[in-house]
Parts: sequence; C-alpha cells; structure tokens
Amino acid sequence: MSQTLKQTPSQTVGPYFAYAWTPELYGRRPLATNRLATPDMAGEHIRIEGVVYDGQGAPIRDCVVEIWQAGADGRHLPGAAGFGRCGTDDAGHYVFDTVKPGACDEGHAPHIAVTVFARGMLSHAFTRLHFSDEAAANAADPVLASVPADRRDTLIATRTETPGGVAYRFDIRIQGDGETVFFDC
Repeated sequence: MSQTLKQTPSQTVGPYFAYAWTPELYGRRPLATNRLATPDMAGEHIRIEGVVYDGQGAPIRDCVVEIWQAGADGRHLPGAAGFGRCGTDDAGHYVFDTVKPGACDEGHAPHIAVTVFARGMLSHAFTRLHFSDEAAANAADPVLASVPADRRDTLIATRTETPGGVAYRFDIRIQGDGETVFFDC
C-alpha cells in the first residue's frame, strides 16, 4: 500500500511563525528581541531597518527576520545572546537596535548574518548584511567576492544619519527584480 506523507511544520514556513517567535506582537513575553544593545554596551550604537518584499514587490507583513552578529570587538556581543528576532509589521517593516559589529574573521568585513522566515517558503533564507561605510573591508571580503559584481549591492546596507542616531537601511527582496542574494547553508 502506497502512503503519501504530508508536510510537517518543520518543512514549511507559515504565518504561525510570527505568533510563536514574536509573541510580544500578541501580548506575550518575547523569546528573543529586536533590541540587542544595552545603553552601556561598547561600540557604535546603530539601528538596522528595512522592508521585506515578495516577488511582486509587495511588503510581507507576517514574516520573521532574525540576525546573528558579533560585538564591536569582533567577538561575542556582551550581555546578549548574539542574536535578535522580530516580526514584520503590516507594512513589512522590521527594525533592530544593536551595535555595529567588528570583523570576526581574518579578511572578512564586518557583517551581520540574516535569516528570513516567510509564508510560502519551504525553507528559511540566509543572507548577509554588509555596511556601506566599510568599502575597503567589503572589497577584500571573500564572501562578497564570491557574489557576481552586479548583485553585491543587495548585500549592502546604506548608512544614514537620523535624529535618533545612525541607521542602516537593508531591504530584503525574496525574489524578482533586485532579489537579495541568498546563500545555501
């Protein structure tokens, strides 16, 4: 007798991830937060913000963005687990308050690992955020060098000065025109 196996929750990503992983949106205590930096933490305090877009260019309102990073010294992020997580709002917007990481490996530019979990995706997507004001380090980074030159800009967050401090804009496009480069891990 032939049996068809059905997908399990680990085989598909759905809107329930926002409910389970970002419970603060539903009035519950968070498991992880989008505030990785404490006021007394060493390093340049920054905000990372952006919008997650689907293949048609529409914002995705029910996805989860997770980041992993080093501290300003290129090692662990003191007082934090080294990662943060937040769900996108109705406009697909996400935000993290953290410190700018130092380079954690010889020859690698300062960067943040980003994972996106979104509806309709059978697996989460891995990418990296590099900083626009680290041109020399980015030019020498072996991961960026492995990406076709005409697509590297999808991995670069743009620095802006805001009344609240330094912010880096990093929009994520799941597919289509200007699709963000994603990595197999």
